[in-house]
Order: sequence, then C-alpha cells, then structure tokens
Amino acid sequence: MAHLFNPARAALRSSVRGSIQSSVRHASTQAGGAAKAPFFASRTAAYGSTALAVGTMAWYAQMYGNGLPFVQEASANMIDEGLHPAHYPWSHNGSFETFDHASIRRGYQVYREVCAACHSLDRIAWRNLVGVSHTVDEAKAMAEEVEYEDGPNDEGEMFQRPGKLADHLPAPYPNSEAARAANNGGLPPDLSLITKARHGGGDYIFALLTGYTDPPAGYEVPEGLNFNPYFPGTKIAMARVLYDGLVEYPDGTPATTSQMAKDVVTFLSWASEPEHDQRKKMGVQALAIISTLFAMSIWVKRFKWSSVKSRKLIYNPPVTHN
Repeated sequence: MAHLFNPARAALRSSVRGSIQSSVRHASTQAGGAAKAPFFASRTAAYGSTALAVGTMAWYAQMYGNGLPFVQEASANMIDEGLHPAHYPWSHNGSFETFDHASIRRGYQVYREVCAACHSLDRIAWRNLVGVSHTVDEAKAMAEEVEYEDGPNDEGEMFQRPGKLADHLPAPYPNSEAARAANNGGLPPDLSLITKARHGGGDYIFALLTGYTDPPAGYEVPEGLNFNPYFPGTKIAMARVLYDGLVEYPDGTPATTSQMAKDVVTFLSWASEPEHDQRKKMGVQALAIISTLFAMSIWVKRFKWSSVKSRKLIYNPPVTHN
C-alpha cells in the first residue's frame, strides 16, 4: 500500500538530520583543536624557559655577583656569622614603654669614661642630653670643659673657645686616618646609630661587650686581635673594656660588667633614636583621638540614618474613577 506524503513529517526528519550532522561536525572540530596544543603550553616550551631562567641567573651571578646586594656568598661555617645573641628584656621594648632615664645617665658616664677614648658620637649634641639624662646646668658645665675651634675672628684667625649646648660631642680623633693609625689599622665605628646598624641591635652590643672569653683549644688568634664568639669571624680588634668596678656610679648602683654593659647599651639605644619616648607618647595620643572620632562617627551614622533605615515606604496608587 503506498504511503501518503506528509509534509510535516518530512520537515521534522530534515530538521533532525541537520541537527545530528551539525553536532557531529562540531564535535569533530573540538577534537581536532584539542589534539594540537599551543606552543606555550607544550613541554618543550617549559624546558626551554627553565633553562633560560637558570642560565640568566648563573650569568648574573658570574658577572655581577660581587656588585649585587642580593647575591652573597653563604658560608656553612658558623664562625663567619658569629654566635647569635640571646634576646634580653629591655625596659623600652614594649609598645608603651619608655627609656629608663637613670640608666641613660649611667650609660653616658660609661661612654664618657670608657668608650669615648676610641668611639665618636657625631650625631649627639650637648643640648640633646638636656631633659633626658642631665639638667641644663649640668650639660653646660660638661660642654664648657671641652675646647672647640671656632672662627675666624676679626683678624681672620681661628681660635679656641669653651663648648656650648649647640656643639656636638667631641670626637677622639681628628679624622679617620688618625683613628686607624692609633688602632693598628682598625677604624672604631661611630656609635650614634650602632644599635640600628648591627643585626640584633642592643642584644648584639650587650653580648659583644660581655662575651669576651678565652679561645677554644687549638684555635689560634693573631696578635693584636681578641676572641669574641659573638663577633662575625670571632676575631675582633677591640679588647675587653668593661671590668667590675671600672666606674663609680654616683647613685650607688654596683658597677658590674653586666650592669655597665646594660647601661651603655640603653644610652646607645637612646642615641640611635632620641625621639623614641616622644614617638610613643604621640602614638598613644593619636590612638585616643582616633578611637574617640571613630565612636563619634558610629553615633552620628546611627543618628542620621536611623530614621531613614527604619522608615516604611507605602505606595498608594491613585484612585481612578470609571
């Protein structure tokens, strides 16, 4: 029996056949694209980029290793780095703690009687001691004990005058060459920023001053050098300078080696950061003001926006009359 031609059924078959062919053709296109990976995602590119990076780093280390600060020779010998100092509970280390000013006064005495023979303190003037460790009269009296070169005068000549509060603390040597000549070629560092310039800060300076000991058996120390395990290389030109009873504190504090080291480190920490106490005081004031303003801003926000956030909006559409 012959089938009658149905236009609707023929159209349906045609649409189904076309959709199947397009889906197959689309799948074939995706498979072909995935089979061929781009060059930058290939293993060859990864190997090449790694080799290029390693070669570049090796070339930099070979050509500029001595001039780059981040390319340094690492040593497996702990003697080259020195013994790491312990962490000491300094009274000024807390977030809201200030310097022990009595210790600063004693530390200045240790510096003046012991350390000032070799080390300078170029960044500290006599006026900086006023209100910190000494009174105005005491600072003036100490400054007047030192003769400073000034001038020229009316005749064009330099002259000597007593020190003033504006003058800086005197240096033990006129220049670095004279300092080297007096210390067997070694240059005593300036102590103005010594606690900031040394890794470990005050802990390192304290350990260095109290860490002198005899070298271990079989370890040779050249003539003119001293053994100190906290100094990098353990061979230091500065000999031990602090001994029990070396100075006499006017306040009666026992002048032990550790006490003098603690006081002079406190003094040098203050010299490295004279604004320490003022900075923390201003920090507390800033926190108080900011906290108050923050609380007021919260109250103002709630006061201004409470009526807006708590209101209820109702839409009443106009009434239309038919």
